[in-house]
Amino acid sequence: MDLQESIEIVKQRIAAAIAKSGRTEADIKLVAVSKTVGIETVRRAYELGITDFGENRVQEFNHKIEKLPQARWHLIGRLQTNKVKDVVGKAALIHSLDRWNLAEQLNKRGLQQGVTVSCLLQVNVAGEKQKAGIKPDEVESFLESLGQLEALRIEGLMTMAPLLDQSEKARPVFRELYQIKEKLSNNRYNNVNLRHLSMGMSQDYEVAIEEGANIIRVGSAIFTSQG
Repeated sequence: MDLQESIEIVKQRIAAAIAKSGRTEADIKLVAVSKTVGIETVRRAYELGITDFGENRVQEFNHKIEKLPQARWHLIGRLQTNKVKDVVGKAALIHSLDRWNLAEQLNKRGLQQGVTVSCLLQVNVAGEKQKAGIKPDEVESFLESLGQLEALRIEGLMTMAPLLDQSEKARPVFRELYQIKEKLSNNRYNNVNLRHLSMGMSQDYEVAIEEGANIIRVGSAIFTSQG
């Protein structure tokens, strides 16, 4: 299967999930996870209409930005505080804000550069020990504290469901994050606008869309057999 065909199949499946959820295609942002493929394949995907790409390693993130600066680049992997300087001002969106000291470092760097740092707060809904993210019952207090970090903007929430044998089993995880977002959207926090829900990957993005995701991170379903 070539890249164009893979992209078309993913888009068709997204459209079917959107139809079930009663939303429109304009509501969903597809982030192609390009961490396993070379820049020429990424460039081809961009030429085929993919505008947003996600990387989880800072070095590769910066390498590909240099090669394809016209795309929108998302940092989706866990970010070490000593790598903040290499990401701020470059990432369209950081999906993996998962602890307070990282928030402080992102804010500090944003103030130094005079830029706003757009992030998603990562929530470990499933409670997996090997996964990063704050606990669901800590989200509200975290958002309340962010008002003091002037350069930081929380644009929404992100979670990763466990790797399961059936995508349907991920539905409760996605539903819980949506419910957290809906509950807290009624509150007013400084520097917070919970407009995005980033959830769903190649194995479960259709279920995620049905449960309220408006950003999905799809890698292998697009890039399998590509290099």
